[in-house]
Amino acid sequence: MYAIIATGGKQYRVSEGDLIKVEKLEGNAGDTVTFDQVVAVSDGSLKVGKDVAKASVSATVVEQGRGKKVIVYKYKRKTGYHKKNGHRQAYTQVKIDKINA
Repeated sequence: MYAIIATGGKQYRVSEGDLIKVEKLEGNAGDTVTFDQVVAVSDGSLKVGKDVAKASVSATVVEQGRGKKVIVYKYKRKTGYHKKNGHRQAYTQVKIDKINA
């Protein structure tokens, strides 16, 4: 059984027991979060739309963290303009506990 959830502007295919990294969510390690935006659920047959209107996915926060540094380099030729910045995106790692369909 798997579900497709939407969070942080992205969609994730999850099953029970999966560890996924999503955009930063509020909460500390050990807290429980619920994803209410379920796009589809499959348990042999795919259910979408009104069939999954009341479905949800429960997960436990494993850790809060920041990803690897990404270098952002801006450059305009002939003007001497260049700018170098780094960015580390914050994420929340969660463990999927239960799919409530």
